[in-house]
Amino acid sequence: MADNRAIGVFDSGLGGLTVVSELMREMPEESIVYFGDTGRVPYGTRSRETIKKYASEDEAFLLKNDVKLIIAACGTVSSVASDTSKQLPVPYFEVVSHAAYSAAKTTKNGRIGVLGTAATVKSGKHEKFIKEILPEAEVTACACSLFVSLVEEGWIADDDPVVIETAKRYLKPIVDAGADTVILGCTHFPVLKGAIKNIVGTDVTLVDAGTATANAIKKYLNDNALAADSKSRPHHKFFVSDKPYSFCSTATRLLGKKVNDEDIKQVDLSNL
Repeated sequence: MADNRAIGVFDSGLGGLTVVSELMREMPEESIVYFGDTGRVPYGTRSRETIKKYASEDEAFLLKNDVKLIIAACGTVSSVASDTSKQLPVPYFEVVSHAAYSAAKTTKNGRIGVLGTAATVKSGKHEKFIKEILPEAEVTACACSLFVSLVEEGWIADDDPVVIETAKRYLKPIVDAGADTVILGCTHFPVLKGAIKNIVGTDVTLVDAGTATANAIKKYLNDNALAADSKSRPHHKFFVSDKPYSFCSTATRLLGKKVNDEDIKQVDLSNL
């Protein structure tokens, strides 16, 4: 039995589109409703109470769109506010545990780096999940909040001097620690994968939370008879709380497909 309702995805801004891209690649028949809270980005510098409030409002919006499953594509929400999922009437997925487990299985020397927002790093959730599988792992976590701003501004070129210098400063502790695996612990960060790779080196494996999460969701949908009909024509909807400058060009780059102004709808969460 198929379920053609959409998958709901939310994030603090545009970064969650990297998860959407992976979902589209793994499950092209699935419809997706995406909400980017661009009016309140970033979440990573907010208090736990504020992050939980925002997450609950984002989830409520997706439920109004009759989604069959909700993904918190935001690493910050996944780290400090995933308990909001307890009130949801649909299955809920976060991105932290899947990325952590993937990194623990990938590393060869047991040294793992974690890149995240300040709130994500402070939570210690990646390290907790990693050590459930690999107790002897050495985890070096770095808060990289400016990466979010760079992506939201569209400053993502590998050779951009601002990107390069910012990445060098953030990544130094991980390079010094000799990590052979690095988790991109915020959905904005895969957009900067080229610049990050140039600094940590080609021998270091980058773990994309979006890829790990998409694989887990595909298995869950198939195992629980929630997958869409293989012959269905998917319909994708994109919502934001405030249209940022260069949204369409950045979204097009993240998704690998053309996104036009008419594809995006701005909504007011206060009207929920």
